[in-house]
Amino acid sequence: MGKMTVYHGSYTVIEHPDIKIGRNTKDFGPGFYCTVIREQAQRWARRYQTPVLNTYTVRMDTSLKILEYREMTEEWLDFIIACRHGKPHDYDIVIGAMANDQIYNFIADYIDGILTREQFWVMAKFKYPTHQINFCTSKALQCLEYVSSEAVKD
Repeated sequence: MGKMTVYHGSYTVIEHPDIKIGRNTKDFGPGFYCTVIREQAQRWARRYQTPVLNTYTVRMDTSLKILEYREMTEEWLDFIIACRHGKPHDYDIVIGAMANDQIYNFIADYIDGILTREQFWVMAKFKYPTHQINFCTSKALQCLEYVSSEAVKD
């Protein structure tokens, strides 16, 4: 696999990414989240008072354990539900669509029995495409090479 460019939206310059294990559970578990969609990373950054877009190149290490969801599937949904409930996994990198706030609301409604699985998929398919790559381990972070950072304009 060749080099690709990824972006991370933040409130600061991050030349040396690390694994964030916070109080909030995320789609693909703890890690350092990036995307190949520049505009999406800019939206992430705009959540902060001083939005910063960090750019990296990635060269995937073939010895890493990588899980990739090329589309939203039943397996993707179950994986996100497990991660959002704090269940650990052993992947170095997980790639796939992001369950943004709206999608996660649908997931919560499914978990709570408000929506059936079929209703969830009807609601989810109308949302715009998203993408995320979670670098879950220190070894995975070694695939990232910092390129630059810039302030995000409104």
